[in-house]
Amino acid sequence: MAFGPLRQLGVPLAAIALVLGARLSGASVGAPDTPAQAQSARATLDRYCVSCHNQQRKTASLALDTLDVAKTSSATATWEKVVRKLRGGSMPPSGLPRPDRATYDSLIGWLESDLDAAAAARPDPGRTEPFHRLNRTEYRNVIRDLLALDVDVSALLPSDDASYGFDNMAGVLKMSPTLLERYLAAAQRVSRLAVGSPPSMPNVDTFRVPEDLPQDERIDGLPFGTRGGTLVRHTFPVDATYDIRVRLSRLGLSGGATEDIPRFAESHDLDVMLDGVRIKTFTLAGETLPAGVRQDAYQQNRITLDADWNVRLRVTAGPHEVGVAFVKKSSALNETVRLPFLRPYAGAGGDTRYQPYLSRVTVTGPIETGAAVDTPSRRAVFVCRPRRPHDTDPCARRILSSLARRAYRRPTTEEDVAPLMEFFRRGHAAGGFDIGIEQALGRLLISPHFLYRVERDPSRVPPATPYRISELELASRLSFFLWSSLPDEALMAAATANRLHEPAVLEALVKRMLADPKSEALVQNFASQWLYLRNVPTLSPDLDVYPDFDESLRQAFGRETELFVGSIVREDRRVLELLTADYTFVNERLARHYGWPNIKGSHFRRVNVEDPGRRGLLGHGSLLAVTAYPHRTSPVLRGKWILENLLGTPPPPPPPNVPDLKDRNAEGKVLTMRDRMGQHRANPVCASCHAQMDPPGFSLETFDAIGRARRVDEQFVPIDASGVLPDGSKFDGPNGLREALLAQPERVITTFTEKLLTYALGRGLESTDMPAVRRISRESAVSDYRFSTIVLGIVNSVPFQMRRAAE
Repeated sequence: MAFGPLRQLGVPLAAIALVLGARLSGASVGAPDTPAQAQSARATLDRYCVSCHNQQRKTASLALDTLDVAKTSSATATWEKVVRKLRGGSMPPSGLPRPDRATYDSLIGWLESDLDAAAAARPDPGRTEPFHRLNRTEYRNVIRDLLALDVDVSALLPSDDASYGFDNMAGVLKMSPTLLERYLAAAQRVSRLAVGSPPSMPNVDTFRVPEDLPQDERIDGLPFGTRGGTLVRHTFPVDATYDIRVRLSRLGLSGGATEDIPRFAESHDLDVMLDGVRIKTFTLAGETLPAGVRQDAYQQNRITLDADWNVRLRVTAGPHEVGVAFVKKSSALNETVRLPFLRPYAGAGGDTRYQPYLSRVTVTGPIETGAAVDTPSRRAVFVCRPRRPHDTDPCARRILSSLARRAYRRPTTEEDVAPLMEFFRRGHAAGGFDIGIEQALGRLLISPHFLYRVERDPSRVPPATPYRISELELASRLSFFLWSSLPDEALMAAATANRLHEPAVLEALVKRMLADPKSEALVQNFASQWLYLRNVPTLSPDLDVYPDFDESLRQAFGRETELFVGSIVREDRRVLELLTADYTFVNERLARHYGWPNIKGSHFRRVNVEDPGRRGLLGHGSLLAVTAYPHRTSPVLRGKWILENLLGTPPPPPPPNVPDLKDRNAEGKVLTMRDRMGQHRANPVCASCHAQMDPPGFSLETFDAIGRARRVDEQFVPIDASGVLPDGSKFDGPNGLREALLAQPERVITTFTEKLLTYALGRGLESTDMPAVRRISRESAVSDYRFSTIVLGIVNSVPFQMRRAAE
């Protein structure tokens, strides 16, 4: 009996001893022989649960009267469902008799211990898909790390389907003929950029500045003493001549937008910069209207004032920064009749901008074709150069073998390199050594070995049997979990030497990877989807209700939460600080939105949060805005998010044809939000779910639909933010909700672990995964729920390191 692998995967010694004792004694493998605990559990179920969940009524399609509580392994999925409901405090329902806390915990403890012991005896790691396609984000990161080339693949590849809350789920990452064509086009463009081959015709890349982005202050990354504009990070394909054209924003008048450039009394200078060095300054001359003439009635052609604002210059191949910004003048404003909004308006309602804005920057080229001499991508690709004709094939083979080894995430064979060499020879014959490498690289980038992570069942493993995945497969799982990219040389070397199964080696690698800047992928990919940050760029509040909402605030919402979660990851903080942190990251625009004084400048900085209600994620404008409607708050959306993402008890989908809420009662009186939601709770079909969703949502009613703090609603009625969780915990406001959630921190940690494990595996969790989730949660408590402890628990878990063979 080899229990070493189980121990390496973190299965507790007590569970191993339990299984070993049962086998030696000839007893059935399962939970400890404690009939008194099983009988107590059965008595609790019979008293509080079976009246609804029996063979006759089968409420929620669940019958507990005939299930053997002393042998939960006979109905694992059902008992895990029961545990989830009990952990969430949603059963028995509100209004029915409930056991005391000790009885409640005793029942949960028995069910979990019996389920965990059965899982330790018969590990079931689940089965990941054999083929896992790289999603769009992973593709970009792999190109970056393989070829030292940062390409905006959003213009090359479509967005990916999502499942279980994430877009890296193997089950939905399919390949269609249309998508394959997009990958072919992407491979051609990436291989050409990496090698530095000139395009067949000049590229025209246009970078637009959002119309609602204020340009009255400095933009991060641009020089001090400037305002507005944009900073573009662009990869120039070859050493050549390029055109950079800038275009100003046009006039918005009462009759609609025109092609005229607005008039301003003072002149304004616009600098064009390359890598921080000014290369050209354009001047928009000042002009005043004749006395008594309105701007929209003054006929004078101002369309062509920036027609010649074009810079032609020689640029070396590789990544460069193109900056365009206005020279800043005094911030003092002349008194006007119109009160200024924070958001710039340039539409049918008139133009509120008091100085010129940039509309777009266009980079065209190469115009006079050249060749790339030295770029980061060429240094990554060309690890050798042939000095003599007979060196050509050996050098090409060395280049392609090195690239294929990293791209395929395993040692390569002659079968891997042969087709690449065939493409190289064709290209070499047509255009020389570099073209040959470009053609071979293009072939590599459409290989299934590159586009898919492949996990094969060993031939010696019987069907439906758990087995440990190979070291190279584990290395890929680990790198795509923490970096959303391929393994680096250190990780590949450890896998090739078969050392990843050594706990000390694996722990050191994980901690090194978390400290690497590439772990930012956990923020950009995991947290951005878990916290709905990918919805922030599409926020469009009703401007009649929230006229100051603009692009700068939209960007600040997302950046605050990214920096906040990033600090938890980088500094290895307690995961519970996601709810309790008394600090956040703001710039002047966001601080002004929150009502915090004395914070100046566009750069973000860490600040202390004095208002307890604003602490942690529950006070972030990003989360509050994406869980609201454009014109009002939504306790349902906010409450659903809390249930699903913090408590792990998502409500079922709503029934069809749910009517809209009525804003007024029969007498025409405007209803408060709590009164409006009462309409749903009055419907028996809706009541059971809304009784759980609405109360936590009401606690966040002290924030409006764009996250501003408030004490009264739109009708100036004081807000009632009190409520009760499904388990009976009462609270008032966001701070009270936070305290209620943290009264049982294991619920939040378990839900966080489920989300992170789902993301790590690239598949939805099953009932057989829950023992691993509970073990990770329990063991992380020793370190006070540090982020790295949860990550290490996942990496060492049975689902992460093992896989079930196909049946």
